[in-house]
Amino acid sequence: MRAVICAALFAAAAVTSAQANCDGHPSPCVNDFAINYPDREQFQAQGSTHEITFNRNGGSNFWITAPTYAYVAEISPSGTQRYIPMPAGSGPHGIVFDEPGQLFVSLELFHQIVRVNSASGRVEDEIGVDADPHGLGLAPDGRTLWFTGKTKNVVGKILPDLRTVKTFPLATPEALPIYIAAGPDGNMWFTELTGNNIGRVTADGIVTEFPIPTKGSRPIAIVRDPHGNGMWFSEEAGNRVAHVSVDGKTITEFAVPKAQENVILAGLAFDAEGNLWTQQYVDQNEPSPPGPDHIVKIGKSILTAKPTDKLSFTFYEVPTHKTVMHRIIMGPDKNMWFTELKSDRFGRVDTGR
Repeated sequence: MRAVICAALFAAAAVTSAQANCDGHPSPCVNDFAINYPDREQFQAQGSTHEITFNRNGGSNFWITAPTYAYVAEISPSGTQRYIPMPAGSGPHGIVFDEPGQLFVSLELFHQIVRVNSASGRVEDEIGVDADPHGLGLAPDGRTLWFTGKTKNVVGKILPDLRTVKTFPLATPEALPIYIAAGPDGNMWFTELTGNNIGRVTADGIVTEFPIPTKGSRPIAIVRDPHGNGMWFSEEAGNRVAHVSVDGKTITEFAVPKAQENVILAGLAFDAEGNLWTQQYVDQNEPSPPGPDHIVKIGKSILTAKPTDKLSFTFYEVPTHKTVMHRIIMGPDKNMWFTELKSDRFGRVDTGR
């Protein structure tokens, strides 16, 4: 049995790098490769690759959480993998580096957020939050941590002293707050998966909820507009990406063409040029007919578009099927990197930058 605090484990990845796999191919090129979690085979339910981040204070490696397996994986662009064990049964989910470069991981099932020494892999601070912390976000000050308490129906924050914790309840019952991110207005914005709202919380804890026009849309990821004009979010079931204005009064939705009828959306991210990327995959709750999963690039004209405007959508097929894709981000190399929850894989879109 693993100890509550464990030394980091290292393993050389038995894969070639995503960069190497794209050599000689025209850009964009899409590749993915397996994350070889230790002890993965002992779990009956396979598939647990969730959140992804990197240290924006000069880091080049990616850090990925695996709640079921209780690991954090560190993966270099060349494909080398290191596995940092979290306490068994703790459910590590959210992950973020603060501005000074400290790594934080939410242990959803332990009701804790921990500070992890990214060099040694040791847990150095355990912060109880009286909630089940799911998503993690960083306030505009670069040091205050925010989290969503999924089933506790709260959002909360941890001050830089790592001792002061405050939570704020949501008005919508059983809203299932999921992801949270800083907005251009200095507030934090979050998605309510079953509440069908976009939420905003001020530094003082004043929560406002804004209903999404599409019923049952299941909002997932939320990111800041690259020009500071509000926030963008993805709708899993609504199969739309949408923009919410800074005052929250206007939500504008854009339908994403479906590769086939039984597909849903996952993560959302902007690239360096202002193009918007999302993930569309075959819903494994309705897996028939089977088909390929895709990374979707939406042209940057969406930033100023009206719902009636014609947009540019480019679909890039992912090599693996039945992925249940989860998150996508622009990496430090300006390419797009993504996670596949069910297939336990990590991928890269070589955009040719």
